[in-house]
Amino acid sequence: MDVTQLIFGQQHLSTEQVLYWSTMFASVFTAAAAVLDARGKQFDLFGVMIIAFSAALGGGTLRDVILDRDVFWVHDDSYLIVTWLGAIFTFYLARWIRLSSRWFIVPDAAGLGLYTVAGTQAAISLEVSWLVASFMGVLTGVAGGILRDILLNEIPVVFRSEHTLYATVAWIGSLILIGLNEYQVSLTISAAVVIGFIFITRLMAVRWNLVLPEYREK
Repeated sequence: MDVTQLIFGQQHLSTEQVLYWSTMFASVFTAAAAVLDARGKQFDLFGVMIIAFSAALGGGTLRDVILDRDVFWVHDDSYLIVTWLGAIFTFYLARWIRLSSRWFIVPDAAGLGLYTVAGTQAAISLEVSWLVASFMGVLTGVAGGILRDILLNEIPVVFRSEHTLYATVAWIGSLILIGLNEYQVSLTISAAVVIGFIFITRLMAVRWNLVLPEYREK
């Protein structure tokens, strides 16, 4: 019996279960990252919850609208509940424990990996092309962060020339998931590999300041 079977009572997770759990955990991690990123902006609890909502659920909402699916948190409000619970918990934890704003990178990287998997798999289940599926993975992973940064009156992290790899890592991870799916690798294993790849690569990019070439006029 492997770890997945021990935890979930079966050997492999179904597509619906992978979508559910990856989105659920992504909502919590992304909400926590948004709260930590908002430190120093002097938002009250309500403002923080709105930012957390936009960051955690914005990407998936845009994906579902484009793919003409039921918006996931409207269809199941448990996503909305865990997002706000995660935001409230992080809000008070950050008040009691001194946390550097750089800590937001850790839950943000986890959320990026989880949402990329969820977005890609949601598109694959609708039998769209591999290119569209990979873009849906990226969109689900980064669109919430764009909304978060706009509300915080900052240049979105994905567009900052000085910032380390972000959308690039998500796109590569999405393509890996699609490739593993083509070779009929278990979705449970594929999701774990891609989430781990995105999380570790994103943190490595931050640690060693890995960036894409910047456009500059001569």
